[in-house]
Amino acid sequence: MHKPMSNDIMEHVLQTVELARPIVAAINRRDRDLASQVRRALNSVGLNTAEGLGTRSGNARLRFETALGSLREARAGVRIAVAWGYVADGAVAALVESLDSLGGRLFGLGRR
Repeated sequence: MHKPMSNDIMEHVLQTVELARPIVAAINRRDRDLASQVRRALNSVGLNTAEGLGTRSGNARLRFETALGSLREARAGVRIAVAWGYVADGAVAALVESLDSLGGRLFGLGRR
C-alpha cells in the first residue's frame, strides 16, 4: 500500500480517537468497565489498522477485519452509553459519524 493512503487512514483513526476522548471520559465517570472496553476497542482499531498497512495480502485483510470488528465494538459501546444515559445522543453524533466513515474505509481495505 502506498504511503499517502496509509497516512490518510491513520490520520482518520487518530482524529476519531480524539473525538472519542471526552466521550470515554464521560462514560468513565459513570461506568469504568464500559469506558475501558470502548478505549481498548479504539486502541485495537488503530493498532490493527497500522499493522494491516504494514503487511500484505491475507494478513493485511485479517488485520483490517479485526480493526473493523473492534470499531463496531467501540460504536456499540458508545451507543450503549447513550442508552444508559451516561452521555447524550447529541454529544456522540460527530464520533458516531467518524466511526461510520472509518468503518466504510476499513471494510473496503478488508475486501482488497
